[in-house]
Amino acid sequence: MSQFLAPTLRPDDDEVERSLRPRRLDDFVGQERVKEQLAVALDATRARGEALDHVLLVGPPGLGKTTLAQIVREELGVGIRTVAGPALERKGDMAAILTSLEPHDVLFVDEIHRVNRAIEEILYPALEDFRLDIVVGQGPAARTLTIDLPSFTLVGATTRTGLLTTPLRDRFGMTFRLGYYEPEQLAAIVTRSAGILDVEIEVEAAEEIARRARGTPRIANRILRRVRDVAEVRHQGVVTTPIAAEALELLEVDDRGLERIDRDLLGAIAHKFAGGPVGLSTLAVTLGEEPDTIEDVYEPFLLQLGFLQRTPRGRVITDLGRAHVGGADAEGSLF
Repeated sequence: MSQFLAPTLRPDDDEVERSLRPRRLDDFVGQERVKEQLAVALDATRARGEALDHVLLVGPPGLGKTTLAQIVREELGVGIRTVAGPALERKGDMAAILTSLEPHDVLFVDEIHRVNRAIEEILYPALEDFRLDIVVGQGPAARTLTIDLPSFTLVGATTRTGLLTTPLRDRFGMTFRLGYYEPEQLAAIVTRSAGILDVEIEVEAAEEIARRARGTPRIANRILRRVRDVAEVRHQGVVTTPIAAEALELLEVDDRGLERIDRDLLGAIAHKFAGGPVGLSTLAVTLGEEPDTIEDVYEPFLLQLGFLQRTPRGRVITDLGRAHVGGADAEGSLF
């Protein structure tokens, strides 16, 4: 069930997810300091008629990095090209994208920390001098062909800024770190999304969904859609607080927003490994998950809650985490 709500997108969620995203900076809820700084940069850029400086967006999945990239495009009235870092395998792929850009376009690279070094070498002159250096031929006969590029804005998104090389990180003029949302901000997002989905929802029900959404808008919207399903199938379609509670219990989302996989993770460390420390790879095998998924998707919120610690020797459950899973059954469920 945790895969149901985890903040990584499934293909069938894409269309609905896009429909719920705000298109303007004024409609974007939360991240007030980021919005303020970005608004100043956008206004200055429009006044000068230039391309926006390159932007690096850092934060856990589901906090709005892709949405902000789309908002930059909308606010500037330019085109956008979107690509995932792991999909850029050859220099020719990157060269084709760069040469297809129009002046002031936005190039959005998700998971930019997973771009390989060969692609990075092409990006350095492109980001700094808006030129593309192509090596033609081999050996002593090799020569470099330089192609001028239109000025553009690279918006990079990453969950793990520490994996970015220093030369690439230094070429971003602005770096914004997105933090988890407060429940009242998430309640506003849930209410807005309910209006777009034509779902009638009580204020208290929106607050209950927000309280269990792990501080993440994407998860709040995902829960809202599942709660809507329960309201339509089992009830009269209106989302009330009891219906929201019923749906959340069905989804196995507890009062702190933890799902079964989160409780399994904490329970494994507490009961199978005596509280830790336990290595990430061992934990991944125990849970049947990929190490990157545990590190990027599940652990950040557990660390935020103070339920888990990362140490040089491995993961350790805290007293808070142990107390939370203390009433769990053997499978880690609190229901």
